[in-house]
Amino acid sequence: MSASPLGNQAAVQAPAPAIGFFERYLTVWVALCIVAGILLGQAWPGFFQAVGDLELARVNLPVGVLIWVMIIPMLLKIDFSALGQVRAHVRGIGVTLFINWAVKPFSMALLAWIFVRQVFAPWLPAEQLDSYVAGLILLAAAPCTAMVFVWSQLCKGDPYFTLSQVALNDAIMVVAFAPIVALLLGLSSITVPWDTLLTSVGLYIVVPVIIAQLWRKQLLARGTAHFQAVAARLGPFSIAALLLTLVLLFAFQGRAILEQPLVIALLAVPILIQVVLNSGLAYWLNRRMGVQHCVAGPSALIGASNFFELAVAAAISLFGFQSGAALATVVGVLIEVPVMLAVVAVVNRSRAWYERGLAKP
Repeated sequence: MSASPLGNQAAVQAPAPAIGFFERYLTVWVALCIVAGILLGQAWPGFFQAVGDLELARVNLPVGVLIWVMIIPMLLKIDFSALGQVRAHVRGIGVTLFINWAVKPFSMALLAWIFVRQVFAPWLPAEQLDSYVAGLILLAAAPCTAMVFVWSQLCKGDPYFTLSQVALNDAIMVVAFAPIVALLLGLSSITVPWDTLLTSVGLYIVVPVIIAQLWRKQLLARGTAHFQAVAARLGPFSIAALLLTLVLLFAFQGRAILEQPLVIALLAVPILIQVVLNSGLAYWLNRRMGVQHCVAGPSALIGASNFFELAVAAAISLFGFQSGAALATVVGVLIEVPVMLAVVAVVNRSRAWYERGLAKP
């Protein structure tokens, strides 16, 4: 470990040996938030309407605060000095970048068109079809950040690859998220206000990254143990902020869900297909390129997972609490953990098959 210039950082970044209690049962908490949000929204509609009206420049202030509490602890884990390790994993990183930025957003736009506007259109509210498509595009337009460290740990992934890949993805996201979203929404004939989109990028990517990196530097100056202790204490706050945001979302979406109970299941279909498609393609491409399994595993997982916290925030800013876009991004939260755990299981169980057919670089 000491031989690497990133040895200390890797120790800081290494996730716990197993997925944490809150993360393991995130789907359960999300399901409870759905029930709680719907019930509370029906019981006190005036209160939640007042919360929804607390906006500044189309940004809901309570949700903005919650998103920062949610995202900043996650971004605190990112070490941008790990970008120096990119050359050591150039093939695996190349595959993941191809999946994340050239395949996933565009394949989701296609899947959204097929399922939302064609196959499932008769069972979905017609006035929300464009909004559902927009939410699915937002969900796929940014790769996952924080949970990637958990997935990598569970599939015995190379920590240096994971660090460098996440750092590179976050750097790209600052400049690529808005243009990709605008392009795909435009191709889907959905009007997007550029000023609101850029405001979302600034509020939910640029500013949190700056704050997290300055805070990270300050904490590490006081020692690795201090950094780890603070990061551990912040974890529950991040999850709590996510869950409270979901309660607010479902308080606004409650009536629509009660009237259309199949909506969540139908929106889950393109998300599930996208995960299977992108994780499988990344895994196969790494095998064909002779990439070691300890890199191919996290590459497949990074390629398939989504930065759903950013997607939820952007959907609320662009389309509002009561939009189909906000609901579609929340469906991504609902199924993310169980689906990604299933991908982890496949990656681990297929290791012997992967290594038998590993192509020579």
